[in-house]
This record gives sequence, C-alpha cells and structure tokens, in this order.
Amino acid sequence: MGGFTEGRFNRWEQKIVKPGKRKQHALTIVLFAVYLLLLVGVILFKLPFNFELSDGVRVINLIPFQGASGANGSIVLREIIENILLFIPLGIYICMLKSEWSFAKKVLPIVGSSLAFEVIQFIFALGRSDITDILDNTLGGLIGVALYALLFKIFKSRTVKIVDILALVLTVCILLYFAYLFYHSHFGMRQLST
Repeated sequence: MGGFTEGRFNRWEQKIVKPGKRKQHALTIVLFAVYLLLLVGVILFKLPFNFELSDGVRVINLIPFQGASGANGSIVLREIIENILLFIPLGIYICMLKSEWSFAKKVLPIVGSSLAFEVIQFIFALGRSDITDILDNTLGGLIGVALYALLFKIFKSRTVKIVDILALVLTVCILLYFAYLFYHSHFGMRQLST
C-alpha cells in the first residue's frame, strides 16, 4: 500500500506548478487570449484595415492560389505572406501551452482553427472562403511550431519566459498601432472635414 500511495503522490507532486512558473503560465494565457481576439478581429472583421464587414456575397474557392491572383494572372504575394504571418504566433502559443503534445496534436488546432475561420466567413458572408488561406494559415502555424522548437534548442528552460517578453512587447505595439489606426479613421477624418 505504501508503494501505491507513494507513486500517486509523486504523480501529484509533478503536476504542482511552482509559483514563478504559475505567473509565467498566466501571462502566456493572457497573451494568447489577446492574440486570439486580434486574430478574430483581423480575419473576420478585417480590422483595423477595413470597417465594412461584408458585401453580402458568399464565395468559396477550392482551387489553391486561384483567389490569390491579381488582374494579370500573377499571384499576389502580399495576402499570402500576411496569412502566414498571422498564424505563426498560434503555432508558438500551442507549443508554449501544450509542450507535451505530439507534433500531430499541435498541428490539428492550427488546421482546425483555420478551417473554422473560413467556414464562419462563408456562413456569415464575412469575406471570401479560400483553400489558399487554409494552406497559408497552416504553413504559418507550422513555422511557429518550428520556430519554437529552434528557440527551445537555444534557450532551453528559459524559452517560455523569453518568448513571453517578446510577445508582450509585440502585443503592446500592435494594440497601439490598432488604436492609432482606429483614432485616425474615426476622429482624424472629422478634423479634416471641419
């Protein structure tokens, strides 16, 4: 009986998070929540760039890179790069919050969230649903997973702390940029017209 209780205690003891790590984990969760809110705002509501929610048209493109082509048939890289960049943090946050997950388990929420955004856009006619977006977003998330793995090889146990600091700085800068754009789009125009 002593062995059973001792083994159970050891498993319980391993699950206890040290106070410093608990604060670090809370910061990661808060930053992840802010990232998700910004992601929803950018993807579904086209913030801060476009304040028109929808033209009411439902479009779905199942041919990769067809929707990413310009008027002359050339591929528009800007949208592809933006979609990739938007999902890099998702891969990083998944690694930070669920480091024990296998690679496949980390990829599933990336693909799932990208697919969910495209389905929501189609259902509510909030934009164009495009297979290219799913591919780009998934690539971005995979880059995030790979980037975190690289950072972990370099920084070891300090990786979460370092990434949290960088994420905090970037989050503040992005929020300030959004606030700046919002202010100028709503109040700057009024000053020009008076």
